[in-house]
Amino acid sequence: MSEFTLDMLDAALAERAKADPSESYTRKLLDAGPEKCAQKLGEEAVEAAIAAAMNDRANLVYEAADVLYHLLVLLRSRDVALAEVMAELQSRTARSGIAEKASRGA
Repeated sequence: MSEFTLDMLDAALAERAKADPSESYTRKLLDAGPEKCAQKLGEEAVEAAIAAAMNDRANLVYEAADVLYHLLVLLRSRDVALAEVMAELQSRTARSGIAEKASRGA
């Protein structure tokens, strides 16, 4: 089985974003605007958190996939490239999460 990556998902979303909204949920979400995309991400994140709290592994996997999809749609709606987010994550690996959080005064 080949490994499916976030980059592959992002590329698929780029293609779906060009489709007719009657045939593409991605296009329909983007046409609804960033606020709707943010709302959907929030709903899916809550569902994933509930699945985790309920120790429902299968549903957590399902909802986590929804979270990743809706996050990428939201990023696209605000013209934020996945590469920008990945670069931010990479920069954070240079130090511990505790040190990174302390540097923000959190």
